[in-house]
This record gives sequence, C-alpha cells and structure tokens, in this order.
Amino acid sequence: MKSIRIIFALAAAWGLFALLPGLFGEAGPRPEYYYGFIGIALVFQLIFIMIAVDPARYRALIPISILEKLSFFLPVTILYVQGRVETGPVFFGAMVDGLFMLLFALAWLLSRRADKAA
Repeated sequence: MKSIRIIFALAAAWGLFALLPGLFGEAGPRPEYYYGFIGIALVFQLIFIMIAVDPARYRALIPISILEKLSFFLPVTILYVQGRVETGPVFFGAMVDGLFMLLFALAWLLSRRADKAA
C-alpha cells in the first residue's frame, strides 16, 4: 500500500502545483469553462489526497481517478494528432496526466493484490 500512497500523493502535489497558478491566469474567451475546469481538477486533487491517506478505504475511487486522467489525456492527444494542439504546456500537461493514468492503473492492480492477500 505504500507505493499506492506515494503515487497518489505525487499526483496530488503535481496537480496542485500545476493548477493553482491557473486561478490567477487569463481565462480566455470562455472564462466559465476555464475556471470550471480548474475548479473540478482541483477538487480531484483532494480525492487523490484521500486515496493517498487510506488507499484500502478509498480503493473504489481509483478507477474514477483513472477516468479523470483519461478525460484530459485522450482529447489532447487526439487534438495533437490532428494538429490542433502544439507541443507546449497543454500537451506536456496531458502527457503527465497520461503517465499518472498508467500509475493509477498500476495502483489499482496493486490494491487488488493487497486486498486478496489480506
């Protein structure tokens, strides 16, 4: 369970580091979408902290966390392939989300093994 705690603690720390400055940035032409995205993403950092504190108790949130990461990684990847997103901060952020998505899947598998062993 220690590795699961580390994965989710790192994800939360990275997310807070990457998202909090966005609250003070320029929102662009649709500020409700921008700030709505930032708000929901910040809420998920709290969920990652909950999982990091007690992975066994909050194990059911791990698949939802995988979907949260997929929800940014997949569209940005598709837009990048279409030439609609350039290599830059948005693309880099999506790739980090893709990495955490894979780590969350690993955490899910590890939690299943630990659950069976207990």
